Amino acid sequence: MSTLKSELYQLCLTFIQNRIENIEYSLQQARQASNDDTKSSAGDKYETTREMMQQEMDRNSKLLYEAGQQKITLQQIEHVDVAKEVKNGSLVLTSSGNFYISISAGELKYGGQTYFAVSQASPIGKLFIGKKVGEELNFNGKKYLIEEIL
Repeated sequence: MSTLKSELYQLCLTFIQNRIENIEYSLQQARQASNDDTKSSAGDKYETTREMMQQEMDRNSKLLYEAGQQKITLQQIEHVDVAKEVKNGSLVLTSSGNFYISISAGELKYGGQTYFAVSQASPIGKLFIGKKVGEELNFNGKKYLIEEIL
């Protein structure tokens, strides 16, 4: 794996690990709030608060699962070789931006350049998959000429 791809991989890994930590913290806080809530004379208020905390825990559990799936996806592309066609794990350099096909981590900065980490399941990721150097695609009214695939 090139140094550039390796660095972008590490930035994505840091992104997803931070996300998992934040979700775990939120989940812990919701559990603590639910456990600390004591039943008062206003029983309905207690039940409503408990239900809200349960919904928050359910939401965070779902987000934690999704983040775990993203981490697995990322780990599967750690050692992807350069190919003639864009695939999951490819770094695509275009006339209108640079894209790391990996996970949806947004904008990454490295070496004074901007790269966009996008999932192969994202709308633009789907357009890139299977394309070769010299091919062009249009997305949201913008043209992207594939100049290099790493």
